Amino acid sequence: MKPETVEFLTAGLRPLNCRSCGTCVLVKKNSMQHTSIQWTSDASRSCPVFAEQKASGAQTALLDTCGNLSESIEAALKDGLLEVPE
Repeated sequence: MKPETVEFLTAGLRPLNCRSCGTCVLVKKNSMQHTSIQWTSDASRSCPVFAEQKASGAQTALLDTCGNLSESIEAALKDGLLEVPE
């Protein structure tokens, strides 16, 4: 991968722990509507919501995120730990 591609994909990512389960992900807000999330572990092993989905036979690769992580991201925005670029 070209260095500029790596920079585009990883610049601005910040570690964030889910307030529910403690799973750490890398997060970047690109806009109010667009959030980039990069899992640092196997989501179906570290996130109870993903684990439950996998156990029920769902394709976890098709899940955007879990509600608990979304709430954690929103709380981080409110607390000033994440910012939305202008």
